[in-house]
Formats: sequence, C-alpha cells, structure tokens
Amino acid sequence: QVQLVESGGGLVQAGGSLRLSCAASGRTSRSYTMGWFRQAPGKEREFVAAISWSGYSTYYADSVKGRFTISIDNAKNTVYLQMNSLKPEDTGVYYCATSKYARAAVTNTRPSDFGSWGQGTQVTVAS
Repeated sequence: QVQLVESGGGLVQAGGSLRLSCAASGRTSRSYTMGWFRQAPGKEREFVAAISWSGYSTYYADSVKGRFTISIDNAKNTVYLQMNSLKPEDTGVYYCATSKYARAAVTNTRPSDFGSWGQGTQVTVAS
C-alpha cells in the first residue's frame, strides 16, 4: 500500500552523526505508525524507533535512547532518523517500515507488526 525508500546511510566515525531519511509514496495515512529497524550480519532484525504519523508519539529502543531521534515531515511524507553519538554496534542495514495495521501503538516493536518495508540503507560506524 505504501512504497518506502531509505537514504542517508554511509560510513561515519564513532561519535559522529548521520541522518537517515525514509520517503513514503503511495498510500500514506496519519493512522499508521512508522518504524526504523536495523540488522547486523548474523543477527536478527531489531527495533530502533517508531513514530505515529501525527508525530505525537515516539518510542525508542533502550540501546539508542538519548542518542537517536525519530521525526516525521508530513508535508514531505518523509520520516527521519537522526543518529548522534554513533557507536560501532550501531552498524547495520537500517530499514524503515509502516505498521501492518492502522492506529498501531508505537510500542509495538516486532518486525511482524510492520507490513511494508524499504530496501534498507547501510550504516557503518568505524571505531
């Protein structure tokens, strides 16, 4: 129902910052939740952050809380993930996704709670 395209990934030194963007096209709705996930080689895909389409509610994984900020620009149909104080363990492919169901809580952190996914953007944090 919605197409997602991530951008902004790259190589950054530990302690640096990076901003990821997720452009949504097709069906967009303020009733859906947007999420960011990441996956490192050999590891399960893990939740990073989520935001309601309205931008009113946000939720973060403990591992990124205080360092990452998720935001949304409704006019541009774009979700952002501002990543500061990056650590090597933040390395992975970052995916954005929309919730499978409308009005999903931002505290739903399972990949199975999300239905549409982007193709991912690589983030590499060098030590």
